[in-house]
Amino acid sequence: MAGEILFDLTDKIATITLNRPDKLNAWTPSMEELLREFIDLAARTAEAHVIVLTGAGKAFCAGADLSGPRSKREPPPADAPTGDFEQRYSYLLGVPKPIIAAINGAAAGVGLAIALYADLRFICEGSKINTAFVRRGLIAEHGTSWLLPRLVGTMNAMDLLLTGKAIDAQRACEIGLGYLLPAERFQEAVRERAEELATWSSPRAMAVIKRQIYEDLSRPLGQAVVNADREQFKCFGSDDLQEGISSFLEKRPPRFRGIGQ
Repeated sequence: MAGEILFDLTDKIATITLNRPDKLNAWTPSMEELLREFIDLAARTAEAHVIVLTGAGKAFCAGADLSGPRSKREPPPADAPTGDFEQRYSYLLGVPKPIIAAINGAAAGVGLAIALYADLRFICEGSKINTAFVRRGLIAEHGTSWLLPRLVGTMNAMDLLLTGKAIDAQRACEIGLGYLLPAERFQEAVRERAEELATWSSPRAMAVIKRQIYEDLSRPLGQAVVNADREQFKCFGSDDLQEGISSFLEKRPPRFRGIGQ
């Protein structure tokens, strides 16, 4: 019997697939644990240069599974982690590899929140995007009040969160939630984008750039420049720089080494 989440590593791309297609990949507590396990596996596996997160069937994730038993929610403990990259889903921002959300259908509630924590989002034509929280009597959960204004601006974020209305894929991409791709070959097109990163981009450089972007969101420009200069200095004697130059001069794909534990 297939699990609720599947993992595949092929040609430097780790693909994590939410696998409850009969339930539109509705989210369960066990899926939350599995996702963390597979993300950690991809992060520590040097052969994985890029991570793709997608859904089986016609949906990405239609939100929390409301049909199953609901456990009582407890308030966060006093000693709960407070780091930016230590929260329930924000740990995805701290993964030192690019994460692509391949939104192949409906993405609502927690399903949308998870996609927002990806570094790149590709949205299939015909998909519906919906925050949904307010229509269930809930607030902007899982850090969406921090993410959405930074991605789509304050007014668009307010509209999405206050109304809880679904928007189509074209509108989602117009306001900056992702890149629109045709339905006919959606997964193939996403794979091509992932292969481009896995083939041509230095894993070490991608890890540093990802960290720069998210940390610099809350830094003054001056500090961001100083930190960039320090990181750039580390690059000058690196094997990746030598390989990057050699591959350019020899007109061939670079042979960068992966990063992991």
